[in-house]
Amino acid sequence: MPNQLIFLPIMVQVLLTVGLYVALAVAKARAAREGLVDVERRALHADAWPESVQKINNNIRNQFEVPVLFYVLVVVLYQLGAAGLAAQVLAWLFVASRLVHAFIHTGANVVPVRRKAFMFGCLVVIAMLVLAIVAVLG
Repeated sequence: MPNQLIFLPIMVQVLLTVGLYVALAVAKARAAREGLVDVERRALHADAWPESVQKINNNIRNQFEVPVLFYVLVVVLYQLGAAGLAAQVLAWLFVASRLVHAFIHTGANVVPVRRKAFMFGCLVVIAMLVLAIVAVLG
């Protein structure tokens, strides 16, 4: 399996983030059209927007937390020549966890279920870190 395929999960993760920005724009336009926005407070106060907008906005912020570590680890694994099958499976598992997390977060937002998806992704990142450490030391 070609090592450069490790970059496909990154592209899907980036598409998820871009998709969330599009969803946010649509949700904000809908909220404004329906008069659900406190216009005086919207620039500085998240609670000026309805919950539907806040959930998407909060999830976008999440896309710049643990996923940043994922991006770095993918590049490190690739540079170390350790972006083989194990790394690629882990990368896809991470992205799957982020898709599930985003779906839950922007939908029903059941925190215990969302936390499980988040923690699974964190464990995958730790496994990727272990692969990188082994590659550096090996």
